Amino acid sequence: MYTTSQPDPVRLEIFKNLYQFIAEQMGIVLQNTAASVNIKERLDFSCAIFDASGLLVANAPHIPVHLGSMSESVRSLINDKGETIKPGNVYLSNNPYNGGTHLPDVTAITPVFDEEEKQIIFYVASRGHQADIGGITPGSMPPHSTTVEEEGILFDNFLLVEQGNFRENQVRETLLNHPYPARNPDQNIADFKAQIAANERGVQELRKMVSQYGLETVQAYMKFVQDNAEESVRRAIDVLKDGSFIYEMDDGARIQVQVTINRENRSATIDFTGTSRQLNTNFNAPKAVTQAAVLYVFRTLVDDSIPLNAGCLKPLEIIIPEGCMLNPTYPAAVVAGNVETSQTIVDALYGALGVMAASQGTMNNFTFGNDHYQYYETICGGSGAGAYFDGTHAVHTHMTNSRLTDPEVLETRYPVLVESFSLRPDSGGKGKHSGGNGVIRRIKFLEVMTANILSGHRVIAPFGLNGGEAGQVGRNWIQRQDGTQENLDSTATVQMQPGDIFVIETPGGGGFGKLSC
Repeated sequence: MYTTSQPDPVRLEIFKNLYQFIAEQMGIVLQNTAASVNIKERLDFSCAIFDASGLLVANAPHIPVHLGSMSESVRSLINDKGETIKPGNVYLSNNPYNGGTHLPDVTAITPVFDEEEKQIIFYVASRGHQADIGGITPGSMPPHSTTVEEEGILFDNFLLVEQGNFRENQVRETLLNHPYPARNPDQNIADFKAQIAANERGVQELRKMVSQYGLETVQAYMKFVQDNAEESVRRAIDVLKDGSFIYEMDDGARIQVQVTINRENRSATIDFTGTSRQLNTNFNAPKAVTQAAVLYVFRTLVDDSIPLNAGCLKPLEIIIPEGCMLNPTYPAAVVAGNVETSQTIVDALYGALGVMAASQGTMNNFTFGNDHYQYYETICGGSGAGAYFDGTHAVHTHMTNSRLTDPEVLETRYPVLVESFSLRPDSGGKGKHSGGNGVIRRIKFLEVMTANILSGHRVIAPFGLNGGEAGQVGRNWIQRQDGTQENLDSTATVQMQPGDIFVIETPGGGGFGKLSC
């Protein structure tokens, strides 16, 4: 097939959708073959395709915080293993200092070789949130970790499959040989195998594409797809104005951002100078997470239908001082940075650009478990209003895009009851356009378990913009079997007895614009 220095518009659309279709096919395989509720039911996973240098080409519409950061993991593998990467190898990584988000998010990376198996032409990767990867609390989302070791087992470009042979003994030993070992290694291994299978589907589909169109054409349009995304972001930047924002979190930490638009070269500088230094808590966000949040915001400003890819980042200069809470150094704890601080970064950027009020600004991370069971979920809330729209009630906002487990599945797999799950009336901020309402979720425990909540906006309200009101803060509390109530902080670990009910009230989104008299 012929190639050209300029893309044919019809072919560009075909290839743009083909790349995304392949990533979606990977996701279907992963969902169908995974063992854990987390991946199979909640869909807390992401799949993507990368070029030979590790730059993101296309992804399925999975979890934004995964997708913007996976490229860093792939490029870390290339830099680390380079010439030693062989056909049939698969690598495992969750290192937060090499492109990882937090330890439960484990990425399987597979190189795609050409027909002669001499040259790597692509990489495919799948990232899945493990229900437990060790650490000091079941579910590997400890509210009060202070080092990354307390959060679980760290894989750094670990050789999972060697030339087609799954290294089960070695991975099992890694999962168990740790001060805080994995609680269910059989489930970890089953999910790793599902990720290998998902990647293999990607390999097969990419080879089929190369066979049909020729490698030269496929790689040319890979670059065209990235160039198209770059131009789309530049068009979005054309209508933006300079802005700044300071966002304080429940624990007193603050995110400061300055966005400066360069009209001449149609680019933007996003500068986080002034943000709090690295924290002694786990609300530090790895640099890859911060970049993912920036990428997400600018992708959402684009009206065109484009896959999120490396081209989106080209017009952006991101300044994140090393050693601040958005670019921490080892061994900083990071488990909440991925799920909580990422949300705050997004809202701070929307605030700086003046385009949207704050969302609920938290994922309301709820984990519980013991030696036999480990479970994790994120809980929906209100989204923020904008200049032309109201916020939405009861949605997973921004950097999360997962589901809640169906009550029937949750109650079948775990000794708990979903006592109620309802909208939280009037929790969204009022305004010309109102913020979305949060929810109230009540889980009754039928066995003794450790429960953990890792959340935000229990003290600081999600802001309104242009005269709109703030959304209501969330609330965490326990109703004990004897009728007594215990109020909890934004982050807490508690022992639950049979009959106790854990209640989570999620925040509402901020309103936009003044209410007309």
